[in-house]
This record gives sequence, structure tokens and C-alpha cells, in this order.
Amino acid sequence: MSTAARPERASARLSARTVALYAIGSLGTGGYATLPGLVLTYFLTDNLGVAALAAGLIVTAAKIWDVIIDPLIGAASDRQQARTGSRRGFMVVGALTLPLFFALTFAVPPSWGPTAGAICVLLAFLATATSFSLFQVPYVALPAELTSGYDERTRLLGWRVVVLTAAILLFGAGGPELRRAGSDPVAGYLLMSVVAGVTIGVGMLIASRTADAAAHRPDEAVRPMLTAPAGVREQYAAGVRTLRRSQPFRALLGTFLLQALATGTMLAAAQYVATWVLRSEDAVTLVFLTLVGPALVATPVWTVVARRIGKERAFAIASILFTAAAATLVLAAWMPGAWMYGAIGFAGIAYAGLQSLPMAMLPDVISHDERASGRGQAGTFTGVWTAGETVGFALGATAVSLTLAATGYVSTVAGATVEQPDAAITGIVLSFSILPALLMAASLLTLGRYRLRRADIDA
Repeated sequence: MSTAARPERASARLSARTVALYAIGSLGTGGYATLPGLVLTYFLTDNLGVAALAAGLIVTAAKIWDVIIDPLIGAASDRQQARTGSRRGFMVVGALTLPLFFALTFAVPPSWGPTAGAICVLLAFLATATSFSLFQVPYVALPAELTSGYDERTRLLGWRVVVLTAAILLFGAGGPELRRAGSDPVAGYLLMSVVAGVTIGVGMLIASRTADAAAHRPDEAVRPMLTAPAGVREQYAAGVRTLRRSQPFRALLGTFLLQALATGTMLAAAQYVATWVLRSEDAVTLVFLTLVGPALVATPVWTVVARRIGKERAFAIASILFTAAAATLVLAAWMPGAWMYGAIGFAGIAYAGLQSLPMAMLPDVISHDERASGRGQAGTFTGVWTAGETVGFALGATAVSLTLAATGYVSTVAGATVEQPDAAITGIVLSFSILPALLMAASLLTLGRYRLRRADIDA
């Protein structure tokens, strides 16, 4: 492949336009990751009257679907890139179809009953997940193709996380506000989902143009090396092979999966903490602002730290800080109050590093593998990566649902008033504190097995 075909990759510094276009994609990824994780389980249990265990199974089933299709989409993206020189096609399809399916997920009225409502939400969310994966899998593959620079990837992903943080704040705070703006809960959820779905789709569509900067038309001499596997069985086998041959990928993926589970658990428990621990449904907005807001300032700091001491060391420091902050929140079981926002904010500073650093390390892993296995397999890597991330966030919501069910949480329909038993309140606190802290501590063990350093990438 000639450097003339890919000037950005050969350049030491990406253009501001490319960085900006890529970062805007996080407007979509942040919205999709935030609103379902924040309000979908609550929508099912406290608006449609679905039992907590069933609500968790619905969210998990949709995420299992993600795990099934992500490796296939990754391999298909590799084939599309080998054939056309660009991954943009799938990204555009996902951006155009997601708004409709996202709106349908929250369009189910309580009058349909818990069973019918649960089935409709499941089907709509499955379709939404498919649209998102069509965009996300090739989107995550682009950094490895946009630049080969160790620090430049940190810069690219750092700005992505800044936009991601703004998106999480926008959707985490604005989503509940839109929900309350409706004349009733049914209208409120519909308004929230329509506005959010359109905004997500626009961000994804804009970011799809980044694929043009990474695009190239491979020479015939290297085309066979770039051809991705065909056939469903072979596509899954390709994903398994990437795990077998790349020890750094296994270590990083295991770390990221555990951390996605930890942050997914905290995210899914946030609305319950606001309603039953802080005794204000509206407090979820402030909880979200406190957890995510510090990342706007902290992300550039983590970029500087990573440049000085290495991404893997900075990542370990962020993980330790998050573990300590989450563990402190267990005290809310005995003395809930405003002090919790301080601990949540401390976790938010660490959260910025947890978002940007592993995503900046993934292109390094892909480039390291390319030296032995050849180019054209970034989509296979990111298909497995996205599936792992999905598992983590899905099981986070499931862990919260199981904890609520085990501690006697009482589900209800919109407009009804109930009181939760003390055991359920304790379960909510544990889901927001000790459980994510333990998962984050476990991730440090897998992170310790990550061996790649700057010299390995720059060699």
C-alpha cells in the first residue's frame, strides 16, 4: 500500500477536520449507551409494570443479540473495506435506521399490559441494537487506519471522549427533562425517544464521513491479504483466531469487559439511587452531571499523563481511583445525603481515563497484530471488542435487576405509589458501590497482563 494513497496515516498529525468529524460520532454512541442504560430498565419496571427480573432479561436478550451480530458485522466491514476501500456503507445504514427503532422502543403505552409491552420493547430494542452495531463496529475500527502514531491515537480518542462526555451529559440530563416535559409519562417517554433518536442518528451520519479520510483502494497485489473471511462459520472463527494469537488483545478486552460491567452496573442503578436513596426522581440529573461532568476537564489531563508515563500506567491509575470512589459510596446504606456527590465526582475524574485510554490502546493492539498477520482485519478485532463491551453493559443492567429481585424490589406502573423494603434500598446501594468496585478491582488483574509499551508500537 502506498503512502500516497493514505496521507493521513503516514502523517504525524491528523487534521483538525478529521479529529472533529470522528469525535462527533460519540454524540451517537454516547446517546445510545446512556439513555437505554439509564432509563430502559426503569421504564419497564416503573412505567409498564414489568417485573424487575423480566426487565433485566429483556435488556440482556437484546445485548446477547449484539454479541451474536457484532463479529459478523466486523468481518463484513472488513470485506466492504477490501472491496470498496471504505467502511462508510454500514455506518450510513445504521445512522439512517436507528432513530425510528429507538423511538419505537419507548413508544409502548402501559395500557397494553406488562406482557405485550415487554415483547414490543424487546423487538424494538433488538432492531435498535442492530442499527447501532452497523455503525459502531466500523467506527471503532477507523483509528487504527487513520494514524499509526502512538500519541496521535491518544489525541484522537481523547477528543472523542470529550464529545462522548458532552453527549452523556446532554442525554443523561436532557433525557429525563424531556421525559418530564410530556403531558403524561407515555407522551414524555415518546418525546424523549424521538428527539434523542434523531440526534443520535445525525451524529452518526456526520461521523460516517470520517471513513473517507481512512479510505483507500488497495492495490491488486495486496488485495488477497485484505480479503476478510466469508461465511458465518468462518467469520466467527476469524474472531476466535484474533483472540488466540493476540495476547495483548485478550488482556485489554478482558479488562475492558470487566470495566464495562462495573460502569454499566453503576449506570443502571443511578435512577434507582436517585429515586429511593436520595428520595428524588429528579436527582438522577445531578447524579449524572456529577459522574460524567468532570470528564470534560479530566480527559485532556489523562491524555497528558498517558503521553508522559504510558497509556497502560495511566489506565491503571484511573482504575484504582474509580475503585476507591465506588467503594466509598457503600456508606450511603447507613447515611445517604449530599456527601455522595463528592464521591461520585471523584469517580467521574477516573471515569474519563477509563473511557479514553483503552480505546486509544485498541489501535495499538491492532497495529501490533498487523505486523505478523497483515492488514485488513481491524473490523474483526472491533467486532469482537464491541461484542465484549456489549456483554459488559448488558450484564451490568442484569446484575442490578437480579439484585433488585433478590432484595424484594416492588415494581409498579406509572402513577402508582409504593414503598420499598429496607432490603431493596440496601440492594440498590450495593449495586451502585461495592459491586462496581469489586469488578473494577478484578480488571486490574487482567490489565497487569497487558504487555505492549510505546517502544513496541513505534518500532
